[in-house]
Order: sequence, then C-alpha cells, then structure tokens
Amino acid sequence: MAEKINVPEIRFTGFVDPWEQRKLGDEFAFLKNNTLSRAELSDSEGAVRNIHYGDILTKFGSVLDGAHVGIPRIMNEETARSLTNDQLRDGDIIVADTAEDEAVGKCTELRELGINKIVSGLHTIPLRPYSRYAPGFLGHYLNSDAYHCQLKPLMQGIKVISISRTALAETQLTVPSFDEQRQIGGYFSNLDALITLHQRKLELLRNTKKSLLDRMFV
Repeated sequence: MAEKINVPEIRFTGFVDPWEQRKLGDEFAFLKNNTLSRAELSDSEGAVRNIHYGDILTKFGSVLDGAHVGIPRIMNEETARSLTNDQLRDGDIIVADTAEDEAVGKCTELRELGINKIVSGLHTIPLRPYSRYAPGFLGHYLNSDAYHCQLKPLMQGIKVISISRTALAETQLTVPSFDEQRQIGGYFSNLDALITLHQRKLELLRNTKKSLLDRMFV
C-alpha cells in the first residue's frame, strides 16, 4: 500500500514535515482484558485496579493520570490473582468497545501509573504501541473527530453498539514526528487541566450560591 502523507491546517511553529499514515494494527499490540462486572469492583477494597468501559465513557478523559484519578479495584483477591490479563503500563491505550451510542471507540491513554497494578476490564480493548509516542498525543488523537469518523461505518448493533478488534486494527493513524507529538500532547493536556480547574471553581461557586440562598431567605 502506498504511504499517504498529510499536512494539518494548524501547526506549531517550526514544523513543516507531512504526517505519515500508518495502520493501527501495525502500530499496536492487542492485550488481554477481562469481563468482570461493575458489581465485582470497589472504590476502596482490593489491590488490583480495573478499568471498566463505563468509566472510559463517562469518567476518564483522553489521558488518565493514574496518580490522581480514582480507578475502581477488584474486591475479591482470589479473583484478581486468577486473572490472565496483561498488566498495563504507561503509554497503553484502553478503548471502550461497546456503548449505547456512537461514543463507542472512546479511549483513554494511561500515564503516571507508578507501582499500581492495573488491568483492562469489561468491554475494553487494551492496546500497547510498539514504538514510542509522546505523552498525551495518542489519547487526544484517537478521541478526535479526525480519527473517530473512521469508526462509524465499522460499528455494529442497534440498541447496543460495538466495534471489533479486527475492525479497529484496519483503521488508519496519521502521525507526526515525535517532537510535534510532544507539542500537541502537552498543549491539549494543559487545556484539559485548565478546564478541570475552572470546573472546580464553577462547582465551588454553585455551592456558595446554594448556601447563601438557603441562609439569606426566610
């Protein structure tokens, strides 16, 4: 297959080389997940953390900071010991392969996992890049419309929509140099941090307003 090249509309200063197109199945190893239900997980009990597809869809951002974001744990230690999952590490990508809408395919990039043992759970597709990618780039790129639009014709189902590993492996990535990846990943991660900060401030203001309303009227 002839290699396609692409140039984005907006770029950071100093980058002029075209982006390379690569097949996802050539760039990532597919790891093992488990099928533990939400009922088998706990917010506080257990040593092994488990990434459930529901948390990818509703809770985790494009990049999951394992040092600061709460990840559910497998309550039963015997169950945790019996799993044949691959243990996850920094840079792995976890894709939600099932959803009730076109959010299927949403993913999170794992970072700052430290010594925590983490595995990939129900309705997830864990991926490990063969080569080095800059922190934050894959998580933001794979959640972008530019990539996600490829998944829509591959989705199956009506009430519950899913995507297969085989279909995912055939999708195309468009990848810049490592230095440009680093600029992009850092930029969007900083934006996410700023959004989170303002969300917390907004919630504080809402709580302050509610308290004042409760106390200032009789």
